[in-house]
Amino acid sequence: MASRSRSYTQLLGLLSFIFLLFTTSSTAVRVGVILHKPSAPTLPVFREAPAFRNGDQCEADKIHIAMTLDTNYLRGTMAAVFIKSTFPYLNFKIYTFDPNLVRSKISKSIRQALDQPLNYARIYLADIIPTSVDRIIYLDSDLVVVDDIEKLWHVDMEGKVVAAPEYCHANFTYYFTKAFWSDPELVRVLEGKRPCYFNTGVMVVDVGKWRRGMYTQKVEEWMTVQKQKRIYHLGSLPPFLLIFAGDIKAVDHRWNQHGLGGDNFEGKCRTLHPGPISLLHWSGKGKPWLRLDSRKPCIVDHLWAPYDLYRSSRHSLEE
Repeated sequence: MASRSRSYTQLLGLLSFIFLLFTTSSTAVRVGVILHKPSAPTLPVFREAPAFRNGDQCEADKIHIAMTLDTNYLRGTMAAVFIKSTFPYLNFKIYTFDPNLVRSKISKSIRQALDQPLNYARIYLADIIPTSVDRIIYLDSDLVVVDDIEKLWHVDMEGKVVAAPEYCHANFTYYFTKAFWSDPELVRVLEGKRPCYFNTGVMVVDVGKWRRGMYTQKVEEWMTVQKQKRIYHLGSLPPFLLIFAGDIKAVDHRWNQHGLGGDNFEGKCRTLHPGPISLLHWSGKGKPWLRLDSRKPCIVDHLWAPYDLYRSSRHSLEE
């Protein structure tokens, strides 16, 4: 994550022989990492990042950022918290996510990666993090922030539970099945709402309102319907759309240049959308570290490569 006035993280080592974590001596930013412990992991080895320090103007206010972490996305997470020009020292807190909370509620989707319990951890953030935290930025592990994250942190929520870039010309028929559209009771939930898509990989969440509104339970209710009738194809996104579509605080599109991983079936190459960029997001099947290692990268993958701390990488680390 990038910031001109505040700093971020340094790689420390292994936790329980499984995870690489980050910390800083600054109180400027706090990162919550939701962990899922897989069996018999094979850990990659990472370079130590350059030792940058916080600037004199770094503020004392905390920015709470939550990311999920497992061995499959560890390399992406390292890149997401690293920047070329500023590499700070973060305070951090680790929260263990119990996959049994959601495992029995998951329905098979169009891509196996979307069916992993950790993909649903964002639903339970409000229940896992301390009640003293009333706002978080949730970020996926397949992205890099190239702007000051403080700008996103200070968004005026205007009473909404979620803030994110939204797209109000979405074709919702793509996200839901015929079983959904043919059921008048189910379709009624979208009546009076604008068909606005948003990507759940980048969200500012008012966790206090989330708790009071019992939104974890509301998402679980839609997951139960999905188990019974199969009303959508994707993983954890459609329940969010059924609850929040057209009812979030819209932020500038620059904060989620998503879809760089291509489609969910083949991960074909895509180009950047026009306009300014604050965050690059490789959502979709194709991940930049996999395509770079296979020597079949997309052009946009070279934007991710300078942030890669993987020791065996063939790609030079720009310092």
